[in-house]
Amino acid sequence: MHSIINSLDDISHKYETLFVDLWGCVHDGYSPFNEAVEALKKYRSKGLGSVVLLTNSPRPRESVEKQLDKIGVPSDCWDTIATSGDSARAAMFKGVVTEKIFHIGPKHDLSFFNNMNLVKEACLIERIPAETAEGIVCTGPFNDANDLPSDYTELFSSFIERKLKLLCANPDIVVDRGKKRVYCAGALAKLYTEMGGESLYFGKPHKPIYDLAYERLKEINLEASKEKILCVGDGILTDIKGAVNANLDSLFITGGLAARETDTTIQPNELNLKKFLQNQDYIPTHSIGHLR
Repeated sequence: MHSIINSLDDISHKYETLFVDLWGCVHDGYSPFNEAVEALKKYRSKGLGSVVLLTNSPRPRESVEKQLDKIGVPSDCWDTIATSGDSARAAMFKGVVTEKIFHIGPKHDLSFFNNMNLVKEACLIERIPAETAEGIVCTGPFNDANDLPSDYTELFSSFIERKLKLLCANPDIVVDRGKKRVYCAGALAKLYTEMGGESLYFGKPHKPIYDLAYERLKEINLEASKEKILCVGDGILTDIKGAVNANLDSLFITGGLAARETDTTIQPNELNLKKFLQNQDYIPTHSIGHLR
């Protein structure tokens, strides 16, 4: 039964671990959401459980940690990090899209190609020109502030003719960077599939990133049964769908990607939220305007 809650305190006692999305829930790409940070710090300080930052960022967790520090998200509000980038990188270094690949993405995502002992006996990955590539790795648009998926139609046509597989490092379609909505790798992978190509996914809502989250918990000597895990996020087709598929409870942050549809300021408009969820295939366990 779905419910609207007023704060994480209302339900936190039920859970030993939180799988928390970052963008749109904890920060906007530029600044932290202070109420969200304080809610997570309070959850941890009470000894209620652990916080896994479960993000579709295409970056390695070390890079995400540096980004969080730069943004101002303190390290005492989380325990460990599982990224779509790490899950996808592991597959890449195992040769899932061959060794000779063309990279679609901004230069700041080049850390994706550092193995950093992620995979033993890793393939030797070469980044080569599009004309001779045998596979594709997409971490996002080249210009991740302004590019549209349609900008890639001609390039994708040539790849599909050669039957190249595309590894998507971030299944998110869009994120809100500050007040601007921008496209992510998921939007390009979606177009590639619609045009007849094959796209491979490893972040939310797909199973590999949840397997990685469980591994991250074991690394810090923690475990949690499924009924004691709460997934927190603002993406119905990533965070909530992933939670439903993994048989985990979820907390939908309505003030993120669906803020307009749910008429969310502090809290969602109940009628608008009900209408929004009626059109979705995946229903959260709980909803709240913003994590607090």
